[in-house]
Amino acid sequence: MSMFSKKKLVTVPAAPSPGINAQEMFAKAIANPYVGAGGAAFLFMSAALILVTLMGDPKAGTPVVRISLAKVAAMAAPPGWREALTADHPGGTTLSTDIFRLSENPLGPGAAFGQAVITVPGGQAFHAADPLPPAPIAGLTAQGSGGLLPIIGSGGKTPAEAYARPFASNGRPKVGLVIGGLGLNATATRQAIENLPPEITLSFVPYSDGLQGWIDLARQNGHEVLLEAPMEPVDYPDNDPGPYTLMAQAQGQETVKKLEWLLSRATGYFGVTNYLGSRFVGSDSAMTAFTGALRGRGLAFIDDGSASRRGGGLPRASADRIVDDQLSVEAIDQQLLSLEAGALQHGQALGSGFAYPVTLTQVAQWAQSVESRGYQLAPASALTTRR
Repeated sequence: MSMFSKKKLVTVPAAPSPGINAQEMFAKAIANPYVGAGGAAFLFMSAALILVTLMGDPKAGTPVVRISLAKVAAMAAPPGWREALTADHPGGTTLSTDIFRLSENPLGPGAAFGQAVITVPGGQAFHAADPLPPAPIAGLTAQGSGGLLPIIGSGGKTPAEAYARPFASNGRPKVGLVIGGLGLNATATRQAIENLPPEITLSFVPYSDGLQGWIDLARQNGHEVLLEAPMEPVDYPDNDPGPYTLMAQAQGQETVKKLEWLLSRATGYFGVTNYLGSRFVGSDSAMTAFTGALRGRGLAFIDDGSASRRGGGLPRASADRIVDDQLSVEAIDQQLLSLEAGALQHGQALGSGFAYPVTLTQVAQWAQSVESRGYQLAPASALTTRR
């Protein structure tokens, strides 16, 4: 029967006259399919109420509040949350209302984190990755002239260890990917944080407004984070990475001073990656000052492949290929497959990409199936070695 067929009219029986048998009227009422369905629903709800009464509501102690995300954005919050919560989602949808189950005792930095089940527009539910501990972690920062700076803890714990995403190898070839250029465009940044699996490492531009808020959001979604250090390219100043660019011919003290300003912009990153720098990484003195400063603060250095011959005595990894040198679906897909081939040959491979829309889309699709082909998706920190 078509679901759009006309409904039959239901005749409501008149009140029974004194001469009609009450049992007969009750039997006729039950025989009515609409009355029967209503009765079944009533019995089901009654049983559920009795069950809750006897066993108790397991979530009764947790208040449930329906709030507007737009109102959240208007509240006092770390910079960056406004963009993360209120900007339009790709495809034109906007998250306007959601339900949050709030704890009366907020989780502290040492709390154990569990999994959350989130319902996105359209009704699809998924399990969010375990959040990484919020930054800063006690004992791993010191006040600098421009803000908090990373330091090695009293017990030898380094920020590179503390802020990296935990990883356990399963013996398969490891494939890692760093997506950079984040923090400047709210839509692209949120898309990378929310749509890419947590094993993919995200790197952020230090000049971004609300940088700490973006890093906090990324870590809450399970992503480890890198901070980008702008470095002098061969075509400088035609290609100028900004006022705090690390210059190849600068004195070591000037390099360290600029680097400390960059590092003080936020906390929660396990290392630094280069932005440009073809001239800077070619200078022995410049790289010695740079890697020495990172080593003294317990940070890792991940480069896009341009500094693959450089060591520095700190955790290091270099990208084997840039996956979006050519901005086309076919070219990016081919580079990702070549990344897998490199991992199969050498046991691991690291790729680098930028937060272009096509890159984010293709990487998200690739990441869904890469492990089914026999690889293990790994954060960049898991591919580092000390050299």
